[in-house]
Amino acid sequence: MPRCVFELLWKTIQGGEEIFAYVVNMAKNGDHYWVFAHVTPTFGPDGAIIGYHSNRRTPDASAVDKVRPLYAALVAEEQKAASKAEAVARSSRVVEELLRSKNVRYDEFVFSL
Repeated sequence: MPRCVFELLWKTIQGGEEIFAYVVNMAKNGDHYWVFAHVTPTFGPDGAIIGYHSNRRTPDASAVDKVRPLYAALVAEEQKAASKAEAVARSSRVVEELLRSKNVRYDEFVFSL
């Protein structure tokens, strides 16, 4: 799972917005499985974020087939880095360039798969 996707997820929900993302989870036995996650912040009476809620569902196989090589490329880019911060920066640039080349926002990209 690319670090930059988790960073994007957390920045988005901590900013008070929802996000949809393909996530590779690890089971207790070490196996991996894909989910399509919808994560939203939960707000208290004063409007402050008091928690988060995630609905996960089984993703469409054709979407995973499209996401898998992208995530592999992002992880490969991260592995070139000397630190976690550099890894996130490197892979984030790849995602930003991809979105710019397609002239879409992240949410538009995710729903186009």
